[in-house]
Amino acid sequence: MQRFAGLIKLGGTVLDVACGSGRHLRWLAAQGFAVTGVDRDAAAVEPLREQAEIIVADIEAGPWPLDNRHFDAVVVTNYLWRPLLPKLAGMLNDGGVLVYETFADGQQHIGKPSRADFLLRPGELLVAFAGLRVVAFEDGFEAQPPRFVQRLVAVKAPASAQPDSAEGPRYGLTGPAS
Repeated sequence: MQRFAGLIKLGGTVLDVACGSGRHLRWLAAQGFAVTGVDRDAAAVEPLREQAEIIVADIEAGPWPLDNRHFDAVVVTNYLWRPLLPKLAGMLNDGGVLVYETFADGQQHIGKPSRADFLLRPGELLVAFAGLRVVAFEDGFEAQPPRFVQRLVAVKAPASAQPDSAEGPRYGLTGPAS
């Protein structure tokens, strides 16, 4: 996530989905982003209220609490709720960045999560976010800690943007030094 934070508009708005105890939320807030975190665990997010807008909601059992909101970035890590995927790209402002990483097929052979409901199929993020410009994609095994993951970083190109080339705009592959 930190590697691609440089793609996010300076001082921009960021949504951290299923933010949990706020590892990414805290870092993003410290970089000067206006962060909104959503999670169902009220106790876990309570300490984050000084750093971000916090929304407590069970997004799997209840309505999505952020209809009609847009962000300069959406961050999702270690979480998969497929009905939410179509909403995420639509929540991005023009030029907005999606950073998504979660467990992938293969994880069931080495540990939890092991249910197919919680594991991305090969290339699933590419399909789910086909309307965005892919900046980076990985689908494989991470040794430390051992896990199978899929990662996608993608940008919603501004409707008025003129491509830099026939292939479209280019984005830097490194963010600020961390």
